[in-house]
Amino acid sequence: MSPRTRLGAAFVLALTVTGCAAPAETVPSSGPSSGGSPAQQVVTVTSCGQELSFQRPPSRAVTLEQSSTELLLALGLQDRMAGTSNLKTEIPPRYRAAYERIPVLNPKIITSEQLRAATPDLAVSPFASLFTKDRAGTREELHRAGLPTYVSAVDCPDLAENGLTPFDLLFQDYENLGRIFRAEERAAALVAEQRAAVEAAAASGKEATGRPSILWLYSMFNGVPYVAGDGGMPSAMSELLGAENAFDDVDELWPEVSWEEVARRDPDVIVIGDLSERGRPGDSAEEKIAMMRENPLAAELTAVRENRLIEVPGIEMDPSVRTVDTLRLVADGLRRLGRVR
Repeated sequence: MSPRTRLGAAFVLALTVTGCAAPAETVPSSGPSSGGSPAQQVVTVTSCGQELSFQRPPSRAVTLEQSSTELLLALGLQDRMAGTSNLKTEIPPRYRAAYERIPVLNPKIITSEQLRAATPDLAVSPFASLFTKDRAGTREELHRAGLPTYVSAVDCPDLAENGLTPFDLLFQDYENLGRIFRAEERAAALVAEQRAAVEAAAASGKEATGRPSILWLYSMFNGVPYVAGDGGMPSAMSELLGAENAFDDVDELWPEVSWEEVARRDPDVIVIGDLSERGRPGDSAEEKIAMMRENPLAAELTAVRENRLIEVPGIEMDPSVRTVDTLRLVADGLRRLGRVR
């Protein structure tokens, strides 16, 4: 599919953050709402410190990154999307037909000009870092222009209630977007399905033999590993599976580390992110394994010598509607390796 770009339109937004807009076609309600019909009731949610209000469902949403794109597709909202951007890997077959109906505003990171040209009424991103002056524009300036911006709750854990896990925050996104688009039942069904997968993983974790340590290897640049630190989905998945993230003491999501430090920790299992479709040297799982076997320190790691390696799609190490798929893959891998009875 060739990327399609909307060009030349002025940034005239029909819907403001307070919901003062001309009537728009609404998403069919997935269930009754208290206090009025879905088309009339003002829905208010909080997103990473900003309060967003909608008098009616957005009809021209733009997503700033693939995981947000796939979440809206999982909620059946493709007809409410005016554009996508920042494709990192292939869209899964289950979303592909719907995805191909939506304009691609930029296959990489969208610019402010491209975002504004699409005349959106909502911009959705998993990361606040995409809302900067040199990218899509700051959330504050877009708010002043009348464009509400939704950032995943997982990217703002400091603003969350105590005790919520990254999966809890991800499910909060499903519920919030379900409310915004008046697709509450679809969101609830998605939460129920994925919460069941999380509970199954937790049950398998209770059967773990010991407490294996897992190195989550995301990428390698010039032979240097980038691994999961504290606070992200890998730590949450490790905990659920009765394991520990080998670099859980590093207060950074994806720190650069040395093979000397990895060797000192000598993890029981290495989960390897496959990013082959990104196309950079060392991105594929196959390349990462070859590089580890060629590196004198990495080759002597117990997990490498004994082939305790689990391959997963790299994109699923970050919070997304697909993360539970990697949770299942790692649970199955640990069972195959004998770490779960």
